[in-house]
Amino acid sequence: MTEEILKKIKQLPPLPESAMQIEAVYQNPDSTFNDMVKILEKDPLLTADILKAANSPLYGFSREINAISQAVGLFGMGTVRGFALASIVKKSFTLDLSPYGISNEMFSQLSKKQHALMTAWCIRKENRLLGVLSPAAFLVEIGKVLIAQQIIADERVEEFKDALAELDDVEAAEREIVGVDTPEVSATIFAQWKFEEGLVDVIRNCQNPDQAEDEDKRAAQILNVVRVTVPINGKVTPESIQKAKELIEAYGLDMPSFEKAIEAFE
Repeated sequence: MTEEILKKIKQLPPLPESAMQIEAVYQNPDSTFNDMVKILEKDPLLTADILKAANSPLYGFSREINAISQAVGLFGMGTVRGFALASIVKKSFTLDLSPYGISNEMFSQLSKKQHALMTAWCIRKENRLLGVLSPAAFLVEIGKVLIAQQIIADERVEEFKDALAELDDVEAAEREIVGVDTPEVSATIFAQWKFEEGLVDVIRNCQNPDQAEDEDKRAAQILNVVRVTVPINGKVTPESIQKAKELIEAYGLDMPSFEKAIEAFE
């Protein structure tokens, strides 16, 4: 981790009380469905953000979701936690992703698409992992915000764009120009905010799942596949799908469920 990026992370404001309450409920094994609903319903703006996310066409529900209780019932506490944390965390940052050649809206859609694919793929056979994977899919790319800020401050935008074009690998370009990549920065942010160790480990090692703790390896593998399938421009292509399938075979993950999710996703 570079000193400049680490300084930016340490200067981030603490998470708001609403996020702390959500985390407390989620992490408490005695908490119930209703406990999560009550916490979320206290914040009308957050409720509106969650319902907007839940009603995205990406999830394919035919009927509108118009209540938090309905969202928690359909998606589960882990996924709604992901919706909530994504909304709260992104409001903690000033977004300018121009060094990556994408708009703020494209960046927002990127995490939504990655999350929707991951949910469709894992909802049945890997449901137990969604508590970690849901916020991980929403939050893994947030490190790009601080990396972009550093690239702009260093006046190396054109140099970074050249590296992106030459290397055709976003994280490799980040490491070459800034000395750190998105998963490492994102993981350090969430460690600073004292998110659970498993979530931090999955995000930090999503590019190299073998380096994750044994209990986190499968989730890190799934997150890696999803990020390869839906790259930074948000466009799923035959090439990105093929790369993802090669990883699925190498990791021994569920190919039929992935193919079904991709078919619906496209």
